[in-house]
Amino acid sequence: MASGAIFSSLRRRRSPTLEAFLAPVDLSDVALVQTLVTVVNELVCCFSKRSFFFQRKNTRSLVRKIEVFQVLLEYLNDSGSCSGSGFPPTALLCLKELYLLLYRSKILLDYCAQSSKLWLLLQNHSISGHFHDLNQEISTLLDVFPVKDVGLSKDVREQVELLLKQSRRAKLFIDMEDDALRIRFFSFLDEFENGRIPDSAELRSFYVDKLQVIDAASCRTEIEALEEQIVNHEGDIEPTISVLKGFVAMTRYCRFLIFGFEEDELDLENGSQKKNPKKGLITQEIADTFLTVPKDFCCPISLDLMRDPVIISTGQTYDRSSISRWMDEGHTTCPKTGQTLAHTRLVPNRALRNLIVQWCSAHGIPLDPPEVMDAMGEAFASACPTKAALEANRATANLLIQQLANGSQSGKTIAAREIRLLAKTGRENRAFLAEAGAIPYLRNLLASPSSVAQENSVTALLNLSIYDKNKSRIMDETGCLGSIVAVLRFGHTTEARENAAATLFSLSAVHDYKKIIADETGAVEALAGLLQDGTPRGKKDAVTALFNLSTHTENCVRMIEAGAVTALVEALGNEGVAEEAAGALALIVRQPFGAKAVVSQDEAVAGLIGMMRCGTPRGKENAVAALLELCRSGGSAATERVVKAPALAGLLQTLLFTGTKRARRKAASLARVFQRCENASLHFGGLGVGYAYASNSAQTRDSSFVSGDVSVPMSISVPVL
Repeated sequence: MASGAIFSSLRRRRSPTLEAFLAPVDLSDVALVQTLVTVVNELVCCFSKRSFFFQRKNTRSLVRKIEVFQVLLEYLNDSGSCSGSGFPPTALLCLKELYLLLYRSKILLDYCAQSSKLWLLLQNHSISGHFHDLNQEISTLLDVFPVKDVGLSKDVREQVELLLKQSRRAKLFIDMEDDALRIRFFSFLDEFENGRIPDSAELRSFYVDKLQVIDAASCRTEIEALEEQIVNHEGDIEPTISVLKGFVAMTRYCRFLIFGFEEDELDLENGSQKKNPKKGLITQEIADTFLTVPKDFCCPISLDLMRDPVIISTGQTYDRSSISRWMDEGHTTCPKTGQTLAHTRLVPNRALRNLIVQWCSAHGIPLDPPEVMDAMGEAFASACPTKAALEANRATANLLIQQLANGSQSGKTIAAREIRLLAKTGRENRAFLAEAGAIPYLRNLLASPSSVAQENSVTALLNLSIYDKNKSRIMDETGCLGSIVAVLRFGHTTEARENAAATLFSLSAVHDYKKIIADETGAVEALAGLLQDGTPRGKKDAVTALFNLSTHTENCVRMIEAGAVTALVEALGNEGVAEEAAGALALIVRQPFGAKAVVSQDEAVAGLIGMMRCGTPRGKENAVAALLELCRSGGSAATERVVKAPALAGLLQTLLFTGTKRARRKAASLARVFQRCENASLHFGGLGVGYAYASNSAQTRDSSFVSGDVSVPMSISVPVL
């Protein structure tokens, strides 16, 4: 029986019904033969005249064998041999087995006809083995088939007997010319692995002359097909995922080396990208475009999917490699809460790790087990790209940046899009793209009249900015920040404006840049406008950026003047962004002028009360924190405004028992503030039990509101796009 790996792979792609793989056991002899005649005729009609690029001899041999079965079945159907007393039981059993054999033949022939050339080349030995397995099944079936008992004519019987002899003698056939190409393909990868770029003439000869990959579109199809195999990779199929990624990187390099920057992928008249009718599945990084990674699975430092989540002394979770680097740089505080670390021990978060593994498995995303490499906790050597993939991507990056520097407008647009995609695939790519000089050229494209060029360039900068060292490169590039803000304010497309907002959020992760970004003309105003009038995704991008900016105390006045406070108060009524908006307000009201600006908004207190009633656990925590800080910094007028809020007493009591640990502490602190207020007993007499329960852990000023630029614990991730 042939291995199921190839067959299951094609079934995933073609999705035939289950009945297609089951013998029709309930059919009469006549109906069974008629069904087989239909099946075999379809096979012969579909494949007898089709030419196959690879596996030519094996496919022709299998089709010829199927044609003999066609002769046999048509004779049985036309002669009436299956009527009357019916077939011998052995013949009936063989015909049912033939039904399955024909469908397996169809799957394998379909696979060879539809799969990419490069994948068929890599699977040359395996697919040849599947053809041999089918041939052995044919031999076994004909050995058992009672030729003499079914009344065949002499010429039909002779054809069947000849087929049996041929099947018995047949041996595994591997086309040596095809295999020589496969070996050559691997040799190119070996050259990249050894730090050498293969000769361009030899690469052209291989792809164009040997494989007949004749243009950019066909090369792109080959890349997508290999990427699909990475996503759908079966554990027992060679080559490994890391090797496949190397072939993808090498073929992408050849796409630009050989075919340049053709305009077939862009509609230059209206400036939009053509839709690719064949959108294949792609690697983990590119799949992030179509999959939203749960934010709790992303490391708050690197913003990438956590591979080895660990818990630090404050109870926050980070990826081991990221938090280890943070500590190694001399930091002694928690990056999210700003709290001082009691110790530097890292405790594996196995529960979260298991959830991440389950999620990755459900979405076909490879996730290798953690593997601690050194004292810094560098992990996942097996998940890292191979040297061949890195060298091929580096060579591709040089071609793309050369095009950005000297190419036509359409060529620059294509190059920006490819840099955008390449910057999605890991820290190494983001590093050498910036080192090779991509940022100045992308900055220039931000002002392009082409919406496609602008959108791709700003998104490429967003993806590059996720790598920490690139943040300084972007901020230090003259005019780059201003150009990003200009896209945020006046971008040609909604996506460009949203991605500009996300870029500002990414850059503002560095404390020293928060004030610089807020002082850039129009930046905060544009973020506030996007929060008020943007799409759901745009609002999310804007509120996360505003939250980050609000963590710098010197930005408070600027945010008030720019209308950000008004936008944040309005956002309290939007479930998608309310949590972050409340967190930002909790920071702004810590300063008296900030508290005054917030309390002057008629809906501010009511909005925070509403979040305490219906928000998420983190949203409730942020809301009660904002109310607490409003009372502390806003004076008696603000406190009275909060105290008189309807239903607050009951909500506080509920939060004291059911809220998060921090929410209970903040609620207890707020109750203490109210106790010092005139008439507190009238309004909050029912808080006694809850207050006593929570007050042991309460402090005069909430411990999570400490000095530093991050005061409200948040977990916000910027996806690569």
